[in-house]
Formats: sequence, C-alpha cells, structure tokens
Amino acid sequence: MTTNNDIVRWSTLPEGQFFDRKSAYDRSGTRRRQRKAKDIAWDIVETLSAMANADGGELIVGIEDDGAVTGVPHPTDKIQLFLRAPQDRNYVHPPLRCHAREVRTSEGLLLLHLSVDWSPEVHRLADSRTLLRVSDANMPVPAEQIAALKQTKAQGLFERFFPPGATLDDLDLDLVTAIIQRARNGRSAEEFLRRYRLIEGRNGRSVPCLAGLLLFGKDPLRWHPRCGIDFVRWEGTVRKHGAGLNITKRIRIEQPFSILIEKAYEAIQPFIRERQQLHDLFFTEILEYPTFVWQEAIVNAVAHRDYSIQGTPIEVWMFDDHMEIRSPGLPPHPVTVEALNRREHLHMSRNPLIVRVLAELGYMQELGEGIPRMFEEMEQEGFYPPHFYDVGGVSLQVTLRNQPVYDQATMKWLKQFKDIALSGDQKRLLAYAHAHDDRFTSQAYQKLAELDIYGASKSIKDLIRKGVVRSTGRGSRVYEVVEAHPYLGQVPEGIERLIQRFGEIKTLTNKQVRMGLGVNRLTAARHLREWVETGWLQLVGKGRGSYYERTSRLNVSLSKRRANQ
Repeated sequence: MTTNNDIVRWSTLPEGQFFDRKSAYDRSGTRRRQRKAKDIAWDIVETLSAMANADGGELIVGIEDDGAVTGVPHPTDKIQLFLRAPQDRNYVHPPLRCHAREVRTSEGLLLLHLSVDWSPEVHRLADSRTLLRVSDANMPVPAEQIAALKQTKAQGLFERFFPPGATLDDLDLDLVTAIIQRARNGRSAEEFLRRYRLIEGRNGRSVPCLAGLLLFGKDPLRWHPRCGIDFVRWEGTVRKHGAGLNITKRIRIEQPFSILIEKAYEAIQPFIRERQQLHDLFFTEILEYPTFVWQEAIVNAVAHRDYSIQGTPIEVWMFDDHMEIRSPGLPPHPVTVEALNRREHLHMSRNPLIVRVLAELGYMQELGEGIPRMFEEMEQEGFYPPHFYDVGGVSLQVTLRNQPVYDQATMKWLKQFKDIALSGDQKRLLAYAHAHDDRFTSQAYQKLAELDIYGASKSIKDLIRKGVVRSTGRGSRVYEVVEAHPYLGQVPEGIERLIQRFGEIKTLTNKQVRMGLGVNRLTAARHLREWVETGWLQLVGKGRGSYYERTSRLNVSLSKRRANQ
C-alpha cells in the first residue's frame, strides 16, 4: 500500500545507484506536452535493465528531476505499454523480472512505480546495448566486457546461498530494529529483511540467506569463519618474522556487518596519529591519513570482498610510514586494478545484497565515486595518492602512504590553484616548475609523470586553456607558470558579454547564455562546461532545476577590477 510518505520519499530522494525518476512530459519547447510513449518505454527499460545488471533499484515515472509531482497523463493503452515493456522481448532480452504498479496521489495524479532486483543474468537491450547502473547514470558495457560481467554475476549468487539449518532465530531482530530506526526506514524488522531479500519464505517459514546472516546474524562466524577484520600495528616500516616479530598490537574485530564497520572505525581510530604543522605562525593538527580515505578503504573491503574465500579475513596493517588494507578476492569484473589506479568512476557489486544494505545505512553514498574521492582527498592534503595492488592473483590491496609529497612552502604555494580543476599530475608539474624558476619542458613533464609525448601535450594544453601556464614564445618548448596569483587569467570574453548584458550576474542558466550570446542550446552548454572546467563557474543541482553560480575566482576578479576602476 502506497502512502503519502512514499510519495514524499520519491520526490525528495536523490537519484543514484538504486533510484531514478522520469518525467512523462516534454519541456524542451515553450509549452509542456506529453512525451512520446515509445520514448518513455525505452527510458523505463534502459534504467531497469541497467539496475538489474548492477544492484537492483526502483524507478518512478511521473515525477520531475526537481521532485515536482506531475503525473502520467497518457491513455490506458500507453500505460499498459509502459508496465509491460520490461517483460517485452522487443525491448530487452532476457525479459526483466519487474514489479510494476500504478499509484494515485491524493490529487488524483497517476504515477508508475517499477522495481527490479539484482539479476543473475545479463540483460541486453533490443538494439544490442548492455547497460550498467553506476551512480545516477546508465553506462554502456563494452562488448569485450560482457563475459567478465557474466562471471561476476555468477559470483553474486554466493551471498544468496541459504545455509542448511539457518532459521529466523539466527538473526538478531533487535539489531535489525535498531538499524531501521537509525536509517529511519519505517518498516518492521521482517519487512526490512524481506524487502532487501535477506529472508525468504520456504515451507511455511522464513529462512535467512548468507548475506542476512553476515549482516544481522547473532553469530556471523558460525556461517563464515573469517568474515571479520584483523587489525595489526607493526613497529617500523616492514613486517618481520621469527625472533624479530614486530607486532605491537593485534585486534580481531568480529561483528555483524551492520555494525562491523563502525566497530572497526572505533578500534583503528586511536592508532591514526596527529601531527603538528606550522601554518601562518600557528601550529595546526593534521591526521596522518585523511579520515574519509582509510574509512572508505575499509567499507570497500567489507562490501566487495569475495566471501567464497573463507580462509582469510580482511586485513588492515599499519606501519610507521604506510597503511595496507587487504581484501580477499580481486575486484569484481569489469572493474580492474588498473582502472582503480586510473581513478575511473566504476561500480560493480560482487555482493549486491550486502552493498544495498550498507548503502541504506549510509556507509556507501555515491557508488562509483568513492575511489576517485580517495585520490582527491590524499592529494588535497599533500599526500601520495592511494595505490591498488593485485596480491598473488587472490587479494586486492590498497596502500596509503602518510608522507607528504610536498614541503609546507610548496603546499602553501599550490593553494593558489585550489579553485581550478587540476589533476594530481598537473599539481606535481606545477610544484616541479616552482622549484625550477616557474618553468618546465614537455620532456620534463613526461619523465615526472611517466607520460608519453601525447599525454603530456594534452595535459599542458589543458593548463594553457585554464590560464595556469603559457608558452615562453612561438616555437618554444619551454613553458612558464602564469604570474603567481590565486585567480589566474582573464575573465572569458563570453562571461564579459553576459555581464554587459545582465549586469554582475550571481547565477546563470543555459537560457540566459543563449539570450546573451545569441547561440543555440548546445553551444551554450559547451560554454558553460568550459567555464566550470576552468574554475569561473560551478554547477548547482541536477537536471532541469540546475543552474550555475559564480566561483570565488570570478568574484575576486570582478572585485579587483572594481577596485582598479
């Protein structure tokens, strides 16, 4: 039964890995009109097939991106087309196991609620595309990765195994209730477990699957002997054996997964040291590892380890100069160690039931975004980026180093570029240039970042476009950093024209750019994208309700100009 609370949740819930909204209206013109039924049917099938190929999820048709409830105005025969499309081989093969229903709001507007579970099969669209849900996007899967995706699907069945003899009594329902209250889910314990496929009715009684027992079991070790986390603090920088064994502390953290991660944080946090650094004549405290980074590494280890490997736990080893988090099993295909080190935005679940619940509990937010953010956080604090390793073909290890890449003077100098989107390699290049009279060559960059000539050239051109560096002269292969100032480069001509037209704009939309510059929608979108990439504007919101606002870089540039007038 649908309640007003459900509709409020659908209107306010952010679109992401497990949830999406689709409008039944076309707003591209001057007036609102019904979208073509076939387009809506394709939207439904694309989103649900991508979700079934990933972790499952739900889709609402009749609510706008900004949460406005507008309904589905189409006639009955078209409504039936929408509801049947996920099972229609003219759209998708194999057909999706989809739960679809009509919902009426208190104002009489019709909504469609469709949901799919994780599927053990790979679903392909009729036009031969295979899609995978990653965050709030339906991403195409390259043909050469389909076999790997099928292999990962087969692994996903392990957490759905029903251990012989397991009963509902083996679950801690009080813990489930406490978790529900924390997540403000609003369901009873059994409703929650059934909703997330953690229990199933068999022979007139409810029985838990392995994922349910690991997440909420009274004794998880009964069902998996090494499902916890081993933390070891080693003295020095290397592991020693025998008479030189250098373990100073060992903690085994063994709890149901719903509280295991929090207990791991509590156990490990006291070993994360604080360091003092001098900043503007005052000493400030910084942690030797950014909190998000080491905690995200632990979350990923719990969520994505291969639980069919039962002889090894997750291991967290801390040395004087680095930290290693090791998880049994290599990444689930099509994710690879190489792709992780390239900080690609990827997501694939080996354990979709466990991932779904951890996301519900708030441990996993924007799926596919955690790894890139780990790199960003380490680099923002001046540390070396994380590095992922394949350990003997059986484990995945991420290593975090606590030594800063740059000294404090260089870090302070680099902060002038904080409003400009720069890669880690580009920051290293600027630091190198700063130590060499603010100059560098492409050859030096290639050697520094281990890039080929084409990669270095592309990156340097990007820096020139962003106003950070410039060539020292025609034909010269030497580049220099533009005059050291927190807000580099001239305000783009297009923004200058918009200011002349609209005054000192606080926010911008695509429509304003079209009007102010006399360009079409695509050209306006290209200008806005370039201004965001170069640090003059920042995007606020998503979809039709989004807009662009001035960054501090543009604010200061305009303030300086007013002061000089």
